[in-house]
Amino acid sequence: MEKIIFLDRDGVINRGRENGYITCWDEFEFLPGVFSALRKLTEAGFKIIIVSNQQGVGKRLYSTQSLADLTERMLERIKRHQAKIWSIHYCPHLAEDNCACRKPKPGLFKQAVVGMMVDFKQAYFIGDTEKDVQAGRHLGMKTILVLSGNTKKQEAVGNFVDRPDFIAEDLAAAVDNIVLKTE
Repeated sequence: MEKIIFLDRDGVINRGRENGYITCWDEFEFLPGVFSALRKLTEAGFKIIIVSNQQGVGKRLYSTQSLADLTERMLERIKRHQAKIWSIHYCPHLAEDNCACRKPKPGLFKQAVVGMMVDFKQAYFIGDTEKDVQAGRHLGMKTILVLSGNTKKQEAVGNFVDRPDFIAEDLAAAVDNIVLKTE
């Protein structure tokens, strides 16, 4: 079985924006500790897969080409820090499109693992919203909510229907917990 970890992008890898949309590279800002966390996961043998709703494409706030350019630059920076992203999967659809790939639905995750030997019960999903926790739970994954995005701890503890397995301040803290458990 493959060691798989799924990550949301905005609020986990990069700082989110108030309007929720990163439309170009100039708006993209890596969160502190991200490079070392990704390197630790890479060194621990995890295949890192990013799954992210990007309905800004569907709203025509930015193009698929802009998203591809941003993604290429992000991957380039991550690679310079000795970390490897296995694959990235985006849902560009609007929420009202009711597609199978928009989180919390499982479509992006299933696309990501085609041809791989994966036991979702052994996989992790790190995200910053209740939808991320729901997505991971639907597939039986271990879920970690990071507080580096839009969700505050009080919301997660008090208001979430699906609770995460673990809450961490940021990706670095989440990864330290995962690596410690898998050594």
